[in-house]
Amino acid sequence: MLSIKSVLAKPFAKRIYNSVQKWANNPIETQQHVFKNLINQAKNTQFGKDHDFRTIKTYDDFVNRVPIRDYELLKPYVDRVVAGEEHVLWKGKPLYFAKTSGTTSGVKYIPITKESMPFHVESARNAILLYINETGKSSFVNGKMIFLQGSPIMKTQNGIQVGRLSGIVAHYVPKYLQKNRMPSWETNCIEDWETKVEAIVEETLPEEMTVISGIPSWVQMYFEKIHKRTGKNVGDVFKNFNLFIFGGVNYEPYRAKFENLIGRKVDSIELYPASEGFFAYQDKQNEKGMLLQLNSGIFYEFIKAEEFFDENPKRITVKDVEIGINYVMIISSNAGLWAYNIGDTVEFTSVKPYRIIVSGRIKHFISAFGEHVIGKEVEQAMQEATHDTDIRVTEFTVAPQINPENGLPYHEWFIEFENEPESLSALAKKIDESLQNQNSYYLDLIQGNVLQPLKITKVKKDGFQEYMKSIGKLGGQNKIPRLSNDRKIVEAFPHSSLYN
Repeated sequence: MLSIKSVLAKPFAKRIYNSVQKWANNPIETQQHVFKNLINQAKNTQFGKDHDFRTIKTYDDFVNRVPIRDYELLKPYVDRVVAGEEHVLWKGKPLYFAKTSGTTSGVKYIPITKESMPFHVESARNAILLYINETGKSSFVNGKMIFLQGSPIMKTQNGIQVGRLSGIVAHYVPKYLQKNRMPSWETNCIEDWETKVEAIVEETLPEEMTVISGIPSWVQMYFEKIHKRTGKNVGDVFKNFNLFIFGGVNYEPYRAKFENLIGRKVDSIELYPASEGFFAYQDKQNEKGMLLQLNSGIFYEFIKAEEFFDENPKRITVKDVEIGINYVMIISSNAGLWAYNIGDTVEFTSVKPYRIIVSGRIKHFISAFGEHVIGKEVEQAMQEATHDTDIRVTEFTVAPQINPENGLPYHEWFIEFENEPESLSALAKKIDESLQNQNSYYLDLIQGNVLQPLKITKVKKDGFQEYMKSIGKLGGQNKIPRLSNDRKIVEAFPHSSLYN
């Protein structure tokens, strides 16, 4: 019998769906409204004065006044906000700093304001409500839901609370979900990730889990511990678990292993949250891509990835994007980020409405030989090579081998298998063929005998976890880059993790 909660969820879901359709069906006007509102609200800030916001009337004015910046270039302004100064990037002071670890900047402090915070919460909620509206499934709201995330413990710095994004969001769980939500507050506050996952297993085993959410690589660790403890598939332990919500990385490389651990297929919803904003979520079960959030206080710009490092790359808005092009996404937001390069690359899968997939990181690519291979291509190659096989991959990363002892250079794929292939060389051949089909530069280098086909190096079980632990990044929102343009990651691997 349906409870009151699940019955009420359906009309609420319908109402939210209708409100989302209004802005999704009027994307250009919606973004123009967001743009004007942002400029108007920030014109008296220090940044607004420095960039003459009062005279900005058009998008071209904005492009001429405000250059693209990454965190390093915006840091002089952020440092002033961190020091407690008001009205620097946005009016007043931020409510929070989301603390993240940057690859080049060390610790990054990303502001979250009174105006931007609600969208972090509403977007995640709306993703679930659109799923209910589309599928008619709502009984899961009566069961227990787990969100694998960072600690909600905050520190205060000059009157501003500092924490991990997922920990900040944990303070905003709606009251109607509080009783259903797991793990407990005490368990969520455990800092050591392995200890935390063990505690989560203890707490959840007796419960009726219906929704499980988190970054796939860390949910996988939780599933493996459940399986080890019980000897059962996760789907047999939690008979009513039918919805997996994830973000942070592409799920496809994990899908086969997850379905094996669960013992059946479950519905999934993909999210695209970041400290800088909640950018997109999956709005349809059978459509590729996530709905770009155009009405969330964020104004979007895009630069073709292949032009990004040119001296003066062309900046465009959603009005001029094309399907299938790899773009660097640039945002300006009501958190006080302006023409800010978040570092991600995206591709549009649809422009009616605007849906995107995350194709990689602008700094995470391999072009040691001019091949311009990106994250989406290596993930697709792995997916195609293992499709309809018993091969299951736990984790992988790719690096160039520029100076091999014998023969031509090549791409080296470091792969941890759950189920190994009968022949590594046959798998390598399939992956390589897929990569050549996707990337003409790579194909030319192989055919021109500049590169030899890729090679696979096996990583022992839990080798990637050992690596993440060795660099102090086990758990939370941390994830392995799919590929790098150098060998820093693979050279930092504990030597015991690799075997041939």
